[in-house]
Amino acid sequence: MKKITILILVLLLATSFVSIEPKTIYIQPLGNVKQEYINYLKKSVESFFGYNCVVKPKQNLTSDILAGSKTRYEAGKILKKYNSNENVLLITEKDIAHRKSNEFPEWGIFGLGYRPGSTCVISTFRLKKNVSKAKLLDRLKKVALHEIGHNLGLEHCTNDKNCMMTSASGTVKQVDREKKWFCSKCWSLIK
Repeated sequence: MKKITILILVLLLATSFVSIEPKTIYIQPLGNVKQEYINYLKKSVESFFGYNCVVKPKQNLTSDILAGSKTRYEAGKILKKYNSNENVLLITEKDIAHRKSNEFPEWGIFGLGYRPGSTCVISTFRLKKNVSKAKLLDRLKKVALHEIGHNLGLEHCTNDKNCMMTSASGTVKQVDREKKWFCSKCWSLIK
């Protein structure tokens, strides 16, 4: 009994020195991004996931990440260029695209994230057309949390159409329909 008591005390002392720090996500603006959007994302990610958020200095958009049309940026190229060992949420106000198929070599998107991975990119471009600032911020939060969900390993959700992990299928109407939550199945996969 004495040995068990000593072992428990040793374990308690050892665990008191172990500090479990929450994950840190770096928010990386690409090009000119309104500070209001950055601050809102920081607060949203911190409150939803409980992660620390650190904002990095702005990086300029460069021609090497342009899509074939040269009118928007290729999300896959952005992810490759800025992929690192850090968890990074990239944000731009420029239009981004992804190759969906040969039929759609430049499919305009809201965001893209590695699954699983550490890097994702979102754009305000398609989220802000003809809507109020409140609606834009609501969409921005949902898309950012969705892409971070992919980084955490989540696939598109087919369990609940209101879950933020549901595929937008190219329409902002789905983003508007979603609630700002993950269904119980998605939460259980990342907990």
